[in-house]
Amino acid sequence: MKKYAKKPWPTKDAMIQVYENNLWGGDKTEFYSGMGSHDREVVHRYIKVVLAFLKELKKSPVVCDLGCGDFNVGKKLVPFTKEYKAIDIVPDLIARNKKTFRIDNITFYTLDIAKDELPTGDCAIVRQVLQHLSNSEIKAIVGKLYRFKYVVLTEHLPEVAFEPNTDIISGQGIRLKKQSGVDLLAAPFHFKVKEAKQLLSIPSPGFKGRIVTTLYRVF
Repeated sequence: MKKYAKKPWPTKDAMIQVYENNLWGGDKTEFYSGMGSHDREVVHRYIKVVLAFLKELKKSPVVCDLGCGDFNVGKKLVPFTKEYKAIDIVPDLIARNKKTFRIDNITFYTLDIAKDELPTGDCAIVRQVLQHLSNSEIKAIVGKLYRFKYVVLTEHLPEVAFEPNTDIISGQGIRLKKQSGVDLLAAPFHFKVKEAKQLLSIPSPGFKGRIVTTLYRVF
């Protein structure tokens, strides 16, 4: 993988290092987005509930995958969408995805979802991304989520009741070590939605806590 001499944004710097150093596992010659993207049971059950939701819609949606990673999950959703816009902050990762996944209705973007303008779409998928970001970055992203009709959010959360949204520095780790997790409906985010419906809650493979997927219908 290419080494970057200059990494101007802290979050971009952190995510590049994750993939350069295989901090989420995988072979040193490949991009690997962790067990949450590769554990067979986790991926199968996630795909099942998200596809059920997509099939309920009257028209095939335009989906924006905000933090698409190595695309091991997203590739399974593409056939059920009108258009799939896959976004990640790591340039080499997106370059690899463009070469690997040559499908007509996919477009890959290198963007910082907290700082950059997002592509338009009907549904945003944000899968185990916000858990790695600071509260200030999450707040910036939440303001952009109102542009979508639907948001499918997946987060790694503690097993038991917890104090939500303890702030962290963006990087490899998540709030679980602080007995916390991301709750967009709670302070300081106060994400206003028409409906919130939990689609899935399963044990995290190899780690404490649960991986929870929630569908938000936005005003």
